[in-house]
Amino acid sequence: MGAKDEIREFLVTRRANVTPEQVGLPDFGEDRRVPGLRREEVAMLAGVSLDYYTRLERGNIRGASESVLNAIARALRLNDAEREYLYDLARAAPGRGRRPAPGTVRTSVQRVLDTMAVPAIVYNAHQDLVSANMMGRALYAPHFDTEGTPNIARFIFLDPRARAFYVDWGLACRTVAAIMRLEAGRDPLNGELTALIGELSMRSPRFRKDWAGHDVHEHRTGVKSFDHPEVGLVEVAFDVFDMPGEAGLHIVTYSVPPGSDSADRFALLASWAATRESESERDTGTTGEPATAAGD
Repeated sequence: MGAKDEIREFLVTRRANVTPEQVGLPDFGEDRRVPGLRREEVAMLAGVSLDYYTRLERGNIRGASESVLNAIARALRLNDAEREYLYDLARAAPGRGRRPAPGTVRTSVQRVLDTMAVPAIVYNAHQDLVSANMMGRALYAPHFDTEGTPNIARFIFLDPRARAFYVDWGLACRTVAAIMRLEAGRDPLNGELTALIGELSMRSPRFRKDWAGHDVHEHRTGVKSFDHPEVGLVEVAFDVFDMPGEAGLHIVTYSVPPGSDSADRFALLASWAATRESESERDTGTTGEPATAAGD
């Protein structure tokens, strides 16, 4: 989809989500040919001419002033992530692009992750799980049990285990698609993200459906539930932190309330993770002691 098409679809879908009642406009009960607001209603609420708003909605948004973008965002009741996405669409220009998202973390960062008592993972703009601590690998065990670099989006949309692992699989699908759309707006020249979107569009009807919604989302904090294959149902609070000095990398930590059923399952998860890690070290000869040849 071209840039103008993306702008048009985003504004049309946002306009469809707002009813006249939500913005204080009278509803006389007449038949409306479109869901949500009409173009002329958005133009009136934003304080711009109908002709100007029509040109914006047709994709001619580059160069629009910040005051106009703010007015459109208010009229369409955009949330913070949607507002940022609108600004990114307006400011996108040929030749703009961020540095490729790193595929690993610094050694010092990994040391910090390994000292954390709670599960922690690191993912990049195209949803690769680039690092984790022991508990993070245990919590996301099905993701790491894949070929190549584990990728959150590929697991959710293409791996049949995802429907069981994510208690609300539909929400997980919508959320990841919306995160990817926000990232695509931030960096439209990200070739790896573009390729992933194309792959999922070809292979997953569910992704095509969620992508067509044009929703955007910024993952920051919340609660999610996993049905972990080893310890059962775990409800966790998550918090997302940007990594200083590494654009595109995000650290996610997971915690549970003390004394809860999920805390008991976290204790089981920690025990299982330690056992699995110990077995892995024995199998690979990486127990911390130098490996010796047989007979030494």
